[in-house]
Amino acid sequence: MTNEEQDEEVKELSTEPEDLKPKRPSNRAPQGIRTFTVCRQSDETGISGEGVVIEGATFATGHTVIHWLTPAPRGSIAFFDAFDDFLKIHIKPHPTNKTIITFEDGEQTMYDGG
Repeated sequence: MTNEEQDEEVKELSTEPEDLKPKRPSNRAPQGIRTFTVCRQSDETGISGEGVVIEGATFATGHTVIHWLTPAPRGSIAFFDAFDDFLKIHIKPHPTNKTIITFEDGEQTMYDGG
């Protein structure tokens, strides 16, 4: 490929914001990155606090990363093989926290033991 042909190919790439958003990958990974926050309405252990205490992301493969927002100014980061693993450890064992997980698209799930 000549330099001129390469220049033409580069010019055809879109820089529109919508075109640059992550796309759903192939069938090997059915969805792209999905971000979320975790809000605890109560804190039964007295450790993590109330309000938005975690920000996180689930990747196309299902791997999940969370960032604890406490203690200030920097919390810890944890990695999970699956979103459900995160739920089993940090959300479901604490139903009295009345936890709300909110995804970037507005979907919400409440975990209140009920």
